Amino acid sequence: MSRIKRGIQHAKRRRNLLRKVKGYKWGRKSKIKLARTAMFKAGKYAYRDRRVKKRNFRRLWSLKINAALREQGTTYSKFIGVLKKANVELDRKILADFAENHPELFKVIVTQVMKK
Repeated sequence: MSRIKRGIQHAKRRRNLLRKVKGYKWGRKSKIKLARTAMFKAGKYAYRDRRVKKRNFRRLWSLKINAALREQGTTYSKFIGVLKKANVELDRKILADFAENHPELFKVIVTQVMKK
């Protein structure tokens, strides 16, 4: 059986790793052991924060809706409860956009829903 040399695969693995950590600070951009741990940690943070981003945006939308509703004389919790009972299928993202960019349309929606 012939001998298999693995130098090419080793170099390729190192090269790909160092490409992924390009731009990192200090030894994490050039030292293999530090680069590998930095890359794994970055991957963990990226995975986690893709979920945290959804949480943060939902909180932001709720704040925008509540601020606009306070001007109308009602609160977020009351409005959302009435929306659920009325089976209105506008999500928080759309409502927040209306509250911020189209306040007159948002006011119409609020008066229509709260009237019921």
